[in-house]
Amino acid sequence: MVEGIVNFSDWEKLDLRVAKIKEVEEIEGADKLYKLTLDVGAEIGERIVCAGLKQYYSREDLKGKKIILFVNLAPRKMRGIESQGMILAAVSEDESQVVLISPEKDIEIGSKIR
Repeated sequence: MVEGIVNFSDWEKLDLRVAKIKEVEEIEGADKLYKLTLDVGAEIGERIVCAGLKQYYSREDLKGKKIILFVNLAPRKMRGIESQGMILAAVSEDESQVVLISPEKDIEIGSKIR
């Protein structure tokens, strides 16, 4: 079942970009979250994002990976850290699998998703 219909004008408001994970840090007391430092290219620069990926990815697996970032999502405090966006991932129905969405081929960091 499809959840809600989005008008094209709403879709155009989303700013999705290719970003590269530069740093992956533990967050004290957080069982699921990592603090990620992302490079989103020259136009946007660095962003800090908290992501619940611990049970699916090691720190080593994440570092250097290119991902897709929802850039213009309103910031949200998580464990005292301002998370400045959201990484896109596919999630199985029972949430036993989480797979990050990444570019199929190498492309410049900061490239827009359309």
